[in-house]
Amino acid sequence: MAGDANAQGKINADGKREVVMIGNHLAALAAVDSGCKFFGGYPITPSTEVMEAISDFLPRVGGTCIQMEDEIAGVAVATGAAMSGVRSMTATSGPGISLKAENLGLAQMAEVPLVVVNVMRGGPSTGLPTRVAQGDIAQAKNPSHGDYKSIALCAGTLAECYTETVRAFNLADRFMQPVFVLLDATLGLMHAKAILPTVEEVEAGIVPRKKFEGDPADYRPYGVEQDEAAVLNPMFQGYRYHFTGLHHDAMGFPTEEIETCRKLIDRLFRKVEEHQDEIELNEEYMIDDADILLIGYGSASLGIKEAVNRLREEGIKAGMFRPITIWPSPEARMYELGQKFDKVLSVELNQGQYLEEIQRCMGRRDIQKLTKTNGRPFSPADIIDRVKEVF
Repeated sequence: MAGDANAQGKINADGKREVVMIGNHLAALAAVDSGCKFFGGYPITPSTEVMEAISDFLPRVGGTCIQMEDEIAGVAVATGAAMSGVRSMTATSGPGISLKAENLGLAQMAEVPLVVVNVMRGGPSTGLPTRVAQGDIAQAKNPSHGDYKSIALCAGTLAECYTETVRAFNLADRFMQPVFVLLDATLGLMHAKAILPTVEEVEAGIVPRKKFEGDPADYRPYGVEQDEAAVLNPMFQGYRYHFTGLHHDAMGFPTEEIETCRKLIDRLFRKVEEHQDEIELNEEYMIDDADILLIGYGSASLGIKEAVNRLREEGIKAGMFRPITIWPSPEARMYELGQKFDKVLSVELNQGQYLEEIQRCMGRRDIQKLTKTNGRPFSPADIIDRVKEVF
């Protein structure tokens, strides 16, 4: 963030910023560098540091951070700010997402762009508040009731706590809906050096929200093509329309007309599905000559990558595929990998929430798994032992 020495860090030989921060603070920094002007939330372990940092950063750039009375109010004010036309964010953990669910559904239906950072911990219910888990993967696909196509990104490094938050703001404004950034307790509280793009690079890459600039009499915010997002002009600039959680027409007013309702929900899917190439991002590590494929995401991928290196030292050719965009899943690429590899191991800090999606995409039920739900991270040895056990 401009004007903050620690956030600016130092510029290395490659022209990138080097900063030393925790992952939660990096997500807050990314928001402000991306032009976020409003944060509404409520403290909850292990995400509190996001709000802590952004409450310091935002006032310096003319923005506002407000701690509300609970998680529901936090997402409500963040959604309201986004309706006014500013970039807006909230942050929480799994129990907070449960409380935010109704308003997240409103944002999906009304097509309000919003970034939601979820620093995952053990669950369900209160679970293990101070321990790591990846138990919100399934929740991120359907955080609220009804039919829509969720977008969820999953950081796997400290630097990605920053870069995926930046990307989330651009995707939220491009597709006009909430975008989730999944961290976890390990990444969110990890304190180390991260290599970041400069503020100037981030600002140059900002994707602005579309705006209608014609005659106000011709403005139809939801009257767009079936593969496109709504065009919601900022409030108080001469264009009138209606926000509602009900099925609505081209002006946003409630309707039960059969074809209008069908086309609305169809568009909420197609605006994402038909532009998945703009959303999908993956990492592939040493898979070209591999015999064994390990699939994982988030902080678990740090242990997987080290396990791959150690297995190769023993002559076992392993490789890693890491989805960074979790939802929509990289269906086509996982199908290709499913045809290439006979030996596939899914590694997750849950009971296998993404395993079902891997099986669906690959068209196979013989995927091996390694799971853990006791709040402790995987060590490379855990993964190596499992590879040797099943393969």
